[in-house]
Amino acid sequence: MAVRILETSDPVATESLGAELAQKLSDGDVVLLRGELGSGKTTLVRGAARALGVNDAVTSPTFAIGHRYRGREVTVCHLDLYRLAGLQGEEPEMLADYLGPGRIAFVEWPGDAEAELATARWSVTLQHRGGDRRSVQVQERSAGEAQGPER
Repeated sequence: MAVRILETSDPVATESLGAELAQKLSDGDVVLLRGELGSGKTTLVRGAARALGVNDAVTSPTFAIGHRYRGREVTVCHLDLYRLAGLQGEEPEMLADYLGPGRIAFVEWPGDAEAELATARWSVTLQHRGGDRRSVQVQERSAGEAQGPER
C-alpha cells in the first residue's frame, strides 16, 4: 500500500493534485476523503472531475448527499455523508446510484459508512497548514482494507 504525503500551496495546486489522482483511477473506483471543514476536499474533487472530462460546475453535495457528473468515459459521483450518522436508518440502496461499474465515486466524510465502502481503493486526508496551504496524504488501499470510523 503506497502512501504519498504532499503539501499544496493554494486551491489551484489542490485541484492539480486531484487531476493527478484522476489519472490513477479506474472504472468503479471509490475514493474516501477525510479532513476538517474547508480543508479542500471539494477542491480536490473538482480537479479530478475536470481531468475525467466533467465540464459542469463541481460543488459540495453537503445538502444533497450526492451529485453525479458526466465525464468522458465514466460518471463522476461526489458524495458527502457528513450529515449521516451512518447508513443503518437509510434506504438500503441509497449508495447504489453512486457506486459501481461506469462510475468513479469520491466520498467526503465516510465516517460510519466505512463498512459499506470497504472496497474503496483510495483514501485521501487533507489538513490545514495555515493560509491556503494543505497537507495531503494519498493512500492506495489494499482490497477490503478497513479504516476506523474517523471523519
